[in-house]
Amino acid sequence: SCMAEDSTALKEEGNSLFKAGDMHGAVCCYTKALKLSDSKAESAVLYRNRSACYLKQEEYSKAEADASKALDTDPGDVKARFRRAQAFQKLCRLDQAFLDAQRCAQLEPKNKAFQDLLRQLGAQIQQKSVQLNSTDARVQQMFSLLLDASAKDSDRQKAAQNLVVLSREDAGAEQIFRNDGVKLIQKLLQSKQEDVVLSALRTLVGLCTGHQSRTMAIVNELGMEQLCAVMGSVASAVSLAACHLLQVMFEALTEGMKKEIRGKDEAILPEPSKELRSMLRHLLEIMPASKVSGLGRDSAINLLVKQVPRKSLKNPDNSLTLWVIDQGLKKILEVAGTVPELSEGPPLTDNSHMSCSVLLSKLYDDLKCDTERETFNKLCEEYVQQHFSRHGITGKLRAIQTVSVLLQGPSDVGNRTLEMSGMMDAVISLCASEDVTHQQVAVETLIHAAGKAKRASFITANGVALLKDLYKKSENDRIRVRALVGLCKLGSAGGTDFSMKQFAEGSTLKLAKQCRKWLCNESLPPTSRRWSVEGLAYLTFDADVKEDLVEDKNALVAMFELAKSEDKTVLFAVGSTLVNCTNSYDVEKPDPQMVELAKYAKQHVPEEHPKVPLYIFHVELMKLLEAGVVSALVCMVKQESPALTDACRDCIARVFLALVERQEDRGTVVAQGGGKALIPLASDNTDGGKIKAAQALAKITITSNPEIAFPGERIYEMVRPLVSLLSLECTLLQNFEALMALTNLAGISERLRQKIIKEKAVPKIEGYMFEEHDLVRASATECMCNLVLSTEVQELYLATGNDRLKLLVLYSGEEDERLRKAAAGTLAMLTAEQPELCTRIPGTTTHWLEIIQSLLLCEISDLRHRGVVIVQNMMQAEKSLAETLMESEALEILSVLAKGGEGTPEPVSKIAQNCLDKAVDHFTFAGNPF
Repeated sequence: SCMAEDSTALKEEGNSLFKAGDMHGAVCCYTKALKLSDSKAESAVLYRNRSACYLKQEEYSKAEADASKALDTDPGDVKARFRRAQAFQKLCRLDQAFLDAQRCAQLEPKNKAFQDLLRQLGAQIQQKSVQLNSTDARVQQMFSLLLDASAKDSDRQKAAQNLVVLSREDAGAEQIFRNDGVKLIQKLLQSKQEDVVLSALRTLVGLCTGHQSRTMAIVNELGMEQLCAVMGSVASAVSLAACHLLQVMFEALTEGMKKEIRGKDEAILPEPSKELRSMLRHLLEIMPASKVSGLGRDSAINLLVKQVPRKSLKNPDNSLTLWVIDQGLKKILEVAGTVPELSEGPPLTDNSHMSCSVLLSKLYDDLKCDTERETFNKLCEEYVQQHFSRHGITGKLRAIQTVSVLLQGPSDVGNRTLEMSGMMDAVISLCASEDVTHQQVAVETLIHAAGKAKRASFITANGVALLKDLYKKSENDRIRVRALVGLCKLGSAGGTDFSMKQFAEGSTLKLAKQCRKWLCNESLPPTSRRWSVEGLAYLTFDADVKEDLVEDKNALVAMFELAKSEDKTVLFAVGSTLVNCTNSYDVEKPDPQMVELAKYAKQHVPEEHPKVPLYIFHVELMKLLEAGVVSALVCMVKQESPALTDACRDCIARVFLALVERQEDRGTVVAQGGGKALIPLASDNTDGGKIKAAQALAKITITSNPEIAFPGERIYEMVRPLVSLLSLECTLLQNFEALMALTNLAGISERLRQKIIKEKAVPKIEGYMFEEHDLVRASATECMCNLVLSTEVQELYLATGNDRLKLLVLYSGEEDERLRKAAAGTLAMLTAEQPELCTRIPGTTTHWLEIIQSLLLCEISDLRHRGVVIVQNMMQAEKSLAETLMESEALEILSVLAKGGEGTPEPVSKIAQNCLDKAVDHFTFAGNPF
């Protein structure tokens, strides 16, 4: 490592290291010299030399950048130009390499190396153009195979795969375009064979990803009609693939050109708003279209949820939302008002109403002022009124169904429609209808009104008797299960002002038992079984109900199967039930609504709940794990459904955190995909949910090998959630766990350390090195010990005017063994990597020598080992330091350690002997041998 102090000497040292083949050392010297150099000409030479090192280290982008800096100062520098040509060649930028090599050959025509490179590049460029022409032929061949119905299936599949691969690379995508690919893809989309249509959609995804101008061309050439028609397909794989494609196209249009394309002026790109509006208009037209499958309609709703409202309220422009309300609110309400069992209206899935509620909510929440909200309200009231005043029952049902969906979405709007004259009476009278479908719509509306209505007391007064009656007397379980949830909900909404008591007391367990029975009853339609989970979400506040449910494996398995089913509206109920079963609600401040609930369900307020011995929770967690809770949660997180709201994600994160509480369960959670599922939960969630998910990730990272738990690229996604726990808002336990987890990651690879540095974790970790709590302080220092392997972090210690080094020296003399090991370990690393720091140790504290000696004398062999390494590094760094050490008691201690023997491990005695040999070298020529 570099000992010199001025730039010229550093350059010379760099040159000799380069000749000796030490590229890393040479780069260090040139980099230091560049910091000190104040002459442009000298800097240019340093850049040119460092570029040569980078070429040898195969860091071609860095080599190109340095050579370019040298050429900026001196364009005639032929060595720098030759190096840049070599770097360009390795970076496959052949045209630029050729120009540089040509210039070199013009400047020195006799130079053989330049002539050779020029020839090589000429041949490579020629080969590339031949390849281009042959790929053109290949692209045409792929398309003709795909369009040929008589071709062999295996050939067509291969052609389809090749086309998809080609579309993902820029050059390939350009070729598909050049060969009139979009027209051909249009033909493929009309194929009757599902796999052909799928490969066409995947090819389009490749073409559009992150590419605004290509996407605009495709929207204009293919037209949205056709893409929406494909999304409306009955084949679910095709419908979902088309939905994914549209999502990619939206992102490409809205985020514009993410890829930096050199040499093209971005200012001339057309504004994509015309294409965007065309896409949105078509999605709105899907809403009432009877030809579109339910799944396609759900996908369209999902796309509107993602694309229309502002991503952040800091952005003042909500014009897209206003445009959608103006153009399409009534079309969306067509979906809201459809009662699937009646013939009138487009086909729906079990998720459509819930997704519709979420979309209406998001649009309403995106409005900025009362006038905008008033327009929204008016449009909804007009729609409901129009159907409510029609003759016959169908219109009334459509109106009530719309109110029901609005109550689940923007409830203020729902309340206004519920208060329209005659509406509430119609709901109550339909509850007594002979027709189960009519009855079901009315009962559900009543339930949704219960939690939200301003007139909850009115509903309570009229509704309780009515629901109780339905629960006890109805012949039909579909109605009874809904009535039961209504009663649970009213019980929580109305507090204690009415005589729910006689209904609830003692019957909480009975109600729960009935819910479990319905949950396991396969002959009930899944939507009704879903309602029984809603009931359990309320009832499991009761400790006894919870225990019964956890003991009932069939009920748990049935609940998890529902969570994995196509019907996503059950997600929140399952999430809430599991939060209750794992006691993972926040005990600090129970949600007032939950407290009301708890009062109703036998006065179990979470914070008062009696000290249940911990092992009971373990039993509950074991039972949930056995019944397959992890795979259910993993499946719930994967859903691209609007029903997976932030509140849902929050529940799931809490349950995961409870499941990884015990070390022995973490392996099971990871093996079933829990680690992978936690990563999105840590970035896309409520604030509390993000922290819970990040803490669960930390616990897993501490006790299992992160490279196995989070394979491939996933391990890099872990860093940000872990760093987010290093904040004062989090508890000390969370800080501690995050530090331990980051320590594990920092020890794995330079790329992970770079990611940790990039996420600005270093200053936070340094802050925790001052924490009063021993464990936190020690774990922060351990984390630093792994991070100092990175030169950026070493440079922080090299910078002057701070106490970083002093802190490490002082900590190496602390009582706390864990802290001492970490600090001494960090010192040992730093003094080896940056010998300059050795010379600064004596200036940190007058006790430095005592501290080092006490490491050498320590009982704990790890600390002794760190001590001898520090001494060895200091003796190598500077002669005067070696003298100071040898004149102190350190000499005697080293002599004892060098002899080895009892309790001195071999590496320690070896290094101690090294130090003594070093001392002999230093001193014999000074004329005073030992």
